Amino acid sequence: MNRTMLWAMFTPETTAAELFPLDPAASQPLYRQIYERVRGAIASGVLKPGDRIPSARALTKELGLARGTIDTAYALLAAEGYVQTRGQAGTIVTPDLKARAPVASLPSRPEVGGAASFRPDTILPFQMGLPALDLFPRKIWAQLGAQRARAMQPADMVHPSVFGLPALRTGIAAYLQVSRGIDCAPAQVFVTSGYRHTLSLIAKALLTAGDLVWVEDPGYPPTRDLLGQMGLKPAPVPVDRDGLIVSEALRAAPHARAAVVTPAHQSPLGVSLSLPRRLALLDWARRHDAWIVEDDYDGEYRYVSRPLPALKSLDRDHRVLYAGTFSKVLLPSLRLAYLVVPPNQVERFEATSQGFTGGSPELTQSIVAAFIAEGHFARHIQRMRRLYAERRAMTVAGFEAVLGSRFAIDAQPGGMHLLLRPRDGRADRELVAAMREAGLFGEALSDWAAGGQGAQAVLVNFTNIASREAAEALARRLVMA
Repeated sequence: MNRTMLWAMFTPETTAAELFPLDPAASQPLYRQIYERVRGAIASGVLKPGDRIPSARALTKELGLARGTIDTAYALLAAEGYVQTRGQAGTIVTPDLKARAPVASLPSRPEVGGAASFRPDTILPFQMGLPALDLFPRKIWAQLGAQRARAMQPADMVHPSVFGLPALRTGIAAYLQVSRGIDCAPAQVFVTSGYRHTLSLIAKALLTAGDLVWVEDPGYPPTRDLLGQMGLKPAPVPVDRDGLIVSEALRAAPHARAAVVTPAHQSPLGVSLSLPRRLALLDWARRHDAWIVEDDYDGEYRYVSRPLPALKSLDRDHRVLYAGTFSKVLLPSLRLAYLVVPPNQVERFEATSQGFTGGSPELTQSIVAAFIAEGHFARHIQRMRRLYAERRAMTVAGFEAVLGSRFAIDAQPGGMHLLLRPRDGRADRELVAAMREAGLFGEALSDWAAGGQGAQAVLVNFTNIASREAAEALARRLVMA
């Protein structure tokens, strides 16, 4: 049986709806299926305000699912105001709730590239791409936000600059000079709404449909997908312990027009691009009049030594475009990133931005600019670097205590995630599907490979695991998946 039939979820007097199955094979996680079933029953009147719904414990037993799956569904229902928890009295539909018809769902579409996880709008254990949400300096952020909002003048309320707020561009340039060794002027910095926007801007300014682009294999799946959607041809290049194998790239696709690399911490393997290969990559770009896109999404986080200098700091021929983001170091919800272009390409990128970019919200940019200017940003990075080193060590220790016989645990020298390699040969996609059913997050390494094949491992984030005890508890849930 590949389906788990939904039990008669409601009390006898409320079982008016037709029963639907939960489908573990569906792309939609089980917690989401439970959430939508309860929400639909409320909207249709099957469940009325004040009605009691089954406890999470009862649901766990009857469905045979992990408690975390039920807890996640109920937490989402409570957060949206559909249900209330009354302690020993149980969980009830919110009294005086005015039923609303749920938004009609679009027909399901096939997944692109085999990976539907980039990135969901949930907060699950191990969720990739999330910084430490519990220790974000909310109070300082709120104060800066209030100050900037009160200081708004009519000139701040018109259309924002498509290049980015001048104060933010200046702050980014100053920070990069000190922290990443990049000598750049504010005019070279373009503020974007995220990595995809950054890559699209580069492609529109410098590349032509049909151009070959080196990409790391394994590498960040949205990079391949986005390049393909723009009519470019990703050329996968294998990665070893020294990063992108430049000699292999030269053999397979010497006339590529660009390369997209993550030299500080290769995404997802966590290795660093060695100095000889950095120099070889720069030499290739110079000789072939090609471009290097340096994606430095978490270059600040290295735990065995000081952060490595950016590849851009070695660029003497103006061939490197440096892409950074605030998603990993501040909050993904900001939707702010930035691109540093060579000085001789500023005019071209200004012209492209004029026709392609709508600009990012100026108030958000203003808050980030103040956060940088007042020194909060640099202090936050230093604090998170220490915190992540501690949480990484605690998570590895907790995992090894519980999972050591089941997984080999790769603790990379930097970054925000670990790799769990199954010792029993279990397929990583199968394991990730089971984790989702258990209310856990994971990403399959095979989904990061160009051909969808290769080494089997699961990527898990550790930044929101606050103690070894928490790591062990989560590891035990993973064992049951």
